Amino acid sequence: MMQHLPLINACLNTVTFTLLVLAFIFIKRGNRQGHAVCMRSAFVVSTIFLTSYLTYHFTQPSTKFLKEGWIRPVYFTILLSHTILAVVVLPLIFKAFYHALKQEWEKHKRVVRWAWPIWTYVAFTGPVIYLMLYKM
Repeated sequence: MMQHLPLINACLNTVTFTLLVLAFIFIKRGNRQGHAVCMRSAFVVSTIFLTSYLTYHFTQPSTKFLKEGWIRPVYFTILLSHTILAVVVLPLIFKAFYHALKQEWEKHKRVVRWAWPIWTYVAFTGPVIYLMLYKM
């Protein structure tokens, strides 16, 4: 089971990315209910991802990126930016949800201007890292 977690994690990130894009489309079209459903779903899927990710990394040895040449610095640049931004975005997500629950829409929008693109980038680059590490 544990050997399947990286693929499951990549799939969970892909679902999160899709939900974030749909949420963006919904809010731009004025569909607050669709937006809210997608954002809550993205939060739940991301929570499942984080639990699975931590379970895997606390119980399995690290997988080394063994490719050489131009792809190596590309991989580590993506990995580094992904990792840093994953940590940075977490409090922003909580703050955005807090303001949404309180219906403090102007405060929510100010946080989301940063949180949404960072969260979307992290959700997109997660599967990219998986593909580079396991499928190249």
